[in-house]
Amino acid sequence: MCGIIGYTTKKNNSVDVAIAGLKNLEYRGYDSSGIAFNSNEGLTIVKSAGKISNLEEKLSKLSTASNCAIAHTRWATHGEPNETNAHPHRVGKITLVHNGIIENYASLKKELQEKNYEFKTETDTEVATAYIDYCYSLTNNKLQAIVDACKKFRGSYAFNIIYEDEPTTIYATRKDSPLVVGYSDVGNFAASDISAILNYTNRYSLIDEGEFIKITNSVVTFYNKDLQEISSEVKTATWDATQYQKNGFDHFMLKEINEQPKVIQDIFNRYYTNCTYSDIDFSAFDKIHIVACGSAMHAALVGKYLLQTYAKIPAMVEIASEYRYIEELITPKTLLIVVSQSGETADTIAALRLAKEKGAYVIGIVNAVGSTISREVDKCIYTYAGPEIAVATTKGYSSQVAVFSTLALNAMEQKNLLTDEETNNIKNELLNIKDKIDYTLAQANTYLDIANDIYSHNDLFFIGRGIDSAVCMEGSLKLKEISYMHSESYSAGELKHGTISLIEEGTPVIAIATDNSLFEKTVSNVKETKARGSYSIFVTTDEHKDYNFDEFADKTIILPKTNDFAQPILTAIALQSVAYETAKLRNCDIDKPRNLAKSVTVE
Repeated sequence: MCGIIGYTTKKNNSVDVAIAGLKNLEYRGYDSSGIAFNSNEGLTIVKSAGKISNLEEKLSKLSTASNCAIAHTRWATHGEPNETNAHPHRVGKITLVHNGIIENYASLKKELQEKNYEFKTETDTEVATAYIDYCYSLTNNKLQAIVDACKKFRGSYAFNIIYEDEPTTIYATRKDSPLVVGYSDVGNFAASDISAILNYTNRYSLIDEGEFIKITNSVVTFYNKDLQEISSEVKTATWDATQYQKNGFDHFMLKEINEQPKVIQDIFNRYYTNCTYSDIDFSAFDKIHIVACGSAMHAALVGKYLLQTYAKIPAMVEIASEYRYIEELITPKTLLIVVSQSGETADTIAALRLAKEKGAYVIGIVNAVGSTISREVDKCIYTYAGPEIAVATTKGYSSQVAVFSTLALNAMEQKNLLTDEETNNIKNELLNIKDKIDYTLAQANTYLDIANDIYSHNDLFFIGRGIDSAVCMEGSLKLKEISYMHSESYSAGELKHGTISLIEEGTPVIAIATDNSLFEKTVSNVKETKARGSYSIFVTTDEHKDYNFDEFADKTIILPKTNDFAQPILTAIALQSVAYETAKLRNCDIDKPRNLAKSVTVE
């Protein structure tokens, strides 16, 4: 949510660089944008609702030569998405951009109004700006004013701040929202993530909570809350800006769908060649809690199935925003696994902090190296899926499932639940999974054919049993996220308990049956919907390719058969492809669906 970039430079191109950075942050989701930059006329603020292109059009009519700028893409929380509420905000001598939510802004606003401050917007950010200005009026010390104001703020924030009387210096700080510093030979940055600055530098530092940063065009200085200078490790990004480009694909989502064969194969190769789970003693825990949000929660449901069914460890999955309400179930013998692509999901961070307070051991499954979750868990398992730009996750989800598979296998090995023959069979299957993923992706005509049949409908249902039921949830979410179709997922066995009343003539039903032990039961459930007029799409494996599908299925997707540690990945990839083709036919904004943000950094 919200993208931030600040750049101060020895050149006069800060506006161009800041706008380029904003474009690399579009994947985070936004509904307005804005920029503040110093010029001969003083500090200029330009804001616009809608796309960054609207902001660029306004800037094209101005002189934008500037050596310092801060810019922002806003995802509205307080106040509607319009030009007035867009960032940057300016009050008195302070101009800033903000990612996060100031939860106590109403009481602070009342306090400031009593001190004769007036407000023009509906935002919590304008209140934060005014409060820093008020503190500056008391101390006349820029860093101290920020420190004092932050002591009063409850909630989350990442700030880039410019003072009117020092317009070429950026001050930055963060709490529960991501922010990094970037270094180049001609200037320095503060941005929401490294993607914003990779066109210009791969050298960066992570800003820890409670640190305050002063950034000039030649020097970056870190301070602790007592304003003592501290050091910060300079890191080098191992990826480059080309990974933030479509590279010939129509959409980032399609590109990322097609990156999955390598991403998944790399995870299984890494597990078998350099397993780093030996320090996880599964016998030390009496239960596993898995906590996540959105698609990561759906990956967690697959993980729960694998850990319970094969590793024989009791496991439960909880939505991160609800986890704090069951804190009495968390003990030092609890293993908590938190899952987050960005590593910055606010509710998931709150859950892991609560669990650590209770003495639980916490594992993080994370893609973003150096993110908050990766730094705070006891053990981080990186998916190394690479940047994911499309808001709707594809390789992020499948890589999380792959990691859960390796965790379950590791637990099984520790508990001696596998024979040598079983171990070798699973290993051979996983080390050659790329071929089966490639085959799954190659069925593009089948996915397009199905999309043509369903795209004009307003309602659709997914059904499945066992591990397929968990994959149905992700397939349904993917379709509704990017095509805006109303889609629901149900356990197939629950149809007769109310849901089947929604089936009418022509209603699309996608049924998944990849588990042989549950195949016939799922077929029976599909027949029940077909008898009530459904348009049935049946997803199964080539073990059943000779089955007579014509008696109950209008269309079929036949996937390669593999074991349960990889089968959910193949199924999910097929459903991702159907969702993509459907959204394309409906002319939707596939990479940036309406109202959605890539990284939900507020609770």
